[in-house]
Amino acid sequence: MTLDGWITLAILSMTLLSLSLSRISPDLILAGALTLLLVTGVLPVEAALAGFSNPGLWTVAALFVVVAGLVDTGAVHALGQRLLGRPKSVAAAQVRLMLPVMGMSAFLNNTPVVAMLVPVVQDWCRRHHLSVSKLMIPLSYAAILGGTCTLIGTSTNLVVNGLVQTRTDLGEIGFFELARVGIPSGLFGLAYILILSRWLLPERKPPLAEAENSREYWIEMVVQPDSPIAGKTIEAAGLRHLPGAFVAEIERQGSTIPAVSPREMVRAGDRLLFVGAVESVADLMRLKGLVPAQNQVFKLDTPRPERRFYEVVISGSSPVTGKTIREGRFRSRYNAVVIAAARNGERVKGKVGDMVLRPGDTLLLEARPQFLVQQRSSRDFLLVSEIQDAAAPRHDRAGLSLGILAAVILAASSSIMPILHAALLGAGLMILTRCTTGPSARASIDWSLLIVIGASLGLGEALSRSGAATVIAQAWMGLAGDSPWLALFAIYAITSFFTEIITNNAAAVLAFPLAQATAMGLDVSLWPFIIAIMMAASASFATPIGYQTNMMVYGPGGYRFSDYLRIGLPLNILLAIVAVLIIPFIWPF
Repeated sequence: MTLDGWITLAILSMTLLSLSLSRISPDLILAGALTLLLVTGVLPVEAALAGFSNPGLWTVAALFVVVAGLVDTGAVHALGQRLLGRPKSVAAAQVRLMLPVMGMSAFLNNTPVVAMLVPVVQDWCRRHHLSVSKLMIPLSYAAILGGTCTLIGTSTNLVVNGLVQTRTDLGEIGFFELARVGIPSGLFGLAYILILSRWLLPERKPPLAEAENSREYWIEMVVQPDSPIAGKTIEAAGLRHLPGAFVAEIERQGSTIPAVSPREMVRAGDRLLFVGAVESVADLMRLKGLVPAQNQVFKLDTPRPERRFYEVVISGSSPVTGKTIREGRFRSRYNAVVIAAARNGERVKGKVGDMVLRPGDTLLLEARPQFLVQQRSSRDFLLVSEIQDAAAPRHDRAGLSLGILAAVILAASSSIMPILHAALLGAGLMILTRCTTGPSARASIDWSLLIVIGASLGLGEALSRSGAATVIAQAWMGLAGDSPWLALFAIYAITSFFTEIITNNAAAVLAFPLAQATAMGLDVSLWPFIIAIMMAASASFATPIGYQTNMMVYGPGGYRFSDYLRIGLPLNILLAIVAVLIIPFIWPF
């Protein structure tokens, strides 16, 4: 092996150790590894940076904007309610999530499917006080397992099919050819996750679930006449499962209903008094058919979807101290409306507008985006902070955003256009149709994830260019001897290994000539080895960098590199055994 090969292996080893053992963020570790490859001369500048021009990376970036449109229109909440409902356990939620995802991923590209569902799962976990880490990896794994069942399930399958057509005379692979091994593998994978994930997946609660001492706001909301929750019980309307909030009482036609029962019917015109933390109040703002009881919110000169929510703490020198919010002309003075208030855990009696403000009172405001800049240094407030992701949704555009998403998925999956083109077009339509805004679209992109993807591709390129990958593969294949079964397992194992550290498509391309040489040397059919490569290159579970969807759930799930090793490595081994046992009976040697 060349000196470049040894340098590459040394850098790869340090990278994997750092990802496994340190708490440094993956983007910094992989960017550092890419820098070392560049400085040591293993990679020229063009090759080192080529990963950042990869279509897959920009596809992910565009899909973040598409998802921002779903979030900003409130479509995410509707999707979560339909898909996940109200299961009574984590295992039930995993089943309700994984089965449809496996079905969709067999025919649709995995990346947009996972991109669409990440915010759905996050929102659902917040509402039901569940650990998001119990569902994010199962989401990615379900997409991967479903993709192994058809020819179009993953791009890797199409790449291998192209190699079969150009480098052999075996003909095309049938559309459902892989299903004969993909479906059994998927069922084994599903059973493995349902049985063992309770021990192998970490328990990382959303921050709100741990914030028991958060400030409690009191906020009144009015049920609009056309509200979809009118005529439903508190339970059926989803108002009982708000994270960190509850309905304290209902004011109806001048009378008050205290200690509200889950079976109490919600009626149009009801004033619902909620008690909850600031994140809960932000969730209330996103519910369709509920608006703040303060009619002042409709008098601001900025459209509601473009407004922001802010927390402020009243100072002793504020001109509104000692006055009611109405007497202090709060809206006129600050161009902001008070929609909720908190005072050391005490209930603020009466309407918010009649509250006499004291120093230290915390208010939740709805205001235009410039409020933070204008009031950050004001002596009127001890603290001014923006509440992230709390803008009122554009509910009237929810159907449009879902239509754009469906068009992106169909265009990419039916080969009307490449997935990058479809994703970019979908992102542009989300902004042009005002499903999302420019600032929201920019904020939605996870730049650290893009750095990880680009740097990982550079690391894979170094393994290929330096010859290290070929040396590793040939040494491993030499252990198989003259046994076709051992050779098949060796091909599967080396493909799986390369997939975890290089990327699935590159792993398949590297393994294909090895499979051809092995089949020719043993004088057996090439078909078992082709199917093994397709399965192994797609079934990547042991690292976040091995498959795009694994990396997409890395941050939202709050995972560490070791979490993937703990649950993914045994799954890799299990599916390798299943595939190697099944494949020769369907595609004989």
